[in-house]
Amino acid sequence: MLAHVHTIAFNGLETLDVDLQLQISSGLPAFNIVGLPDKTIAESKERVRAALNSIGTELPAKRIIVNLAPADLLKEGSHFDLPIALAILAGMGIVAAEDVADYIVIGELGLDGSILPVNGALPVAIHANRISKGLICPETQGSEAAWSGLKDIVAAPNLLALINHLKGNQRLPQPVAKQRKSSVSDMDMSDVKGQETAKRAMEIAAAGAHNLLMVGTPGAGKSMLAARMNTILPPLTTEEALETCMIHSIAGELKNGEISFERPYRDPHHSASTPALIGGGRKGVPGEISLAHNGVLFLDELPEFGRSTLEALRQPLETGYVSISRVNCHTQYPARFQLIAAMNPCRCGYLGMKDKECSRAPKCAEEYQSKISGPLMDRFDIHIQVPPVSPWDISDERKGESSAAIRARVVAARQIQQERFDALGYPHLHTNSQLKGDVLDDAVRLEGDAKQLLVGFADKSKMSARAYHRTLKLARTIADLQNQKNVSKVHMAEALSYRYVMPSKQV
Repeated sequence: MLAHVHTIAFNGLETLDVDLQLQISSGLPAFNIVGLPDKTIAESKERVRAALNSIGTELPAKRIIVNLAPADLLKEGSHFDLPIALAILAGMGIVAAEDVADYIVIGELGLDGSILPVNGALPVAIHANRISKGLICPETQGSEAAWSGLKDIVAAPNLLALINHLKGNQRLPQPVAKQRKSSVSDMDMSDVKGQETAKRAMEIAAAGAHNLLMVGTPGAGKSMLAARMNTILPPLTTEEALETCMIHSIAGELKNGEISFERPYRDPHHSASTPALIGGGRKGVPGEISLAHNGVLFLDELPEFGRSTLEALRQPLETGYVSISRVNCHTQYPARFQLIAAMNPCRCGYLGMKDKECSRAPKCAEEYQSKISGPLMDRFDIHIQVPPVSPWDISDERKGESSAAIRARVVAARQIQQERFDALGYPHLHTNSQLKGDVLDDAVRLEGDAKQLLVGFADKSKMSARAYHRTLKLARTIADLQNQKNVSKVHMAEALSYRYVMPSKQV
């Protein structure tokens, strides 16, 4: 007796078809799973046995073999529990084999027969829609799967309800796509006292998705500013939200099957390892840079991160994706994120303040700053100093400009950018930070004196080609914030003012 159930295996975001074959034959009672299963799948035998017992069904006293084809592909994850159970039920004749033939099945089983959530329901649903199959999944992930546009979704709370649905004894409702409610936050840019230059830099960075580095003394407000970056960013588009939530679904961070349209904000501790930040490990899971895709990655105390960890950021910052190669996996994750970083000018943090700086200044500053390599520093579009806030600003009871007001200007600037990209025939681009090659030449309209200013500064400061092009993008964003078609000398001058020189060094 042979039964087939369709399920999947993951390779990063890629979903690979798996044909789960079950044979029940005469012989000594046994229950074996073959086809390169991992420890989780090997343990599923006991979960499946207990779940079937909970609905009053015993495994037949025969030889049961489950084969996960193709046999040379490594299979991992608890989502194989439900496909194995359905294959056994089909092999025993409890459900008809043709009733499950047109479905991809995923789900973990509880000992009481409940169907528990698993990672990756959204990418599996998108894959099922692409190959014209239905999806059987846990009830709590039905709304997540519904965002794929798939019409035939069976979201079951437990094994008994699923059997009754397949036999026609009851009808499970079709899940409805749900959006996560916006998280109520009391953070606002108006909370930041003083720091008008830093606020302006934050607005420009948000408008063009530019990378930003803040250098300043402890307590100046660097972390406070970065934490409010999301309050001035526009929400995700539907396409961006699905792309981002697919990664979060694979990582198991998509809760209650609800899609969020808020841009992700990740702020890992400086003790994070390279695999944690970049992605990897034995299973090749996504790292912080991929979880921050289409959002913000904030690295506080930048020099305290491991040197190799920071250097690993260089390629993803340029390409927008990260390739992970391990013995057991070779996969690729999108990683188009906006990098916001903060650091002190030196280890004590008070460089230039005669009453507070340590006795080793400025040598200690040079040693501290040397932890950040030149190539990584070159990838920051905006470099700003964040000075201490004066007591007069702190004691001022007046509120500054709100996040809503700044966000309105950011949204308007991004709309200008999108209209320009559409007109030029590049609808896949969304922000000025993505400009490259011929697109950069077409999008940036430099006035003569602006070009002369840039070339003169670049020659005097020995600016790299990367820094030159990043300055062009930054000037284009500044002009967009002012709704100007051409980049003038004023816009270029402001962009060049953000090419930061470390305080211990002379220009």
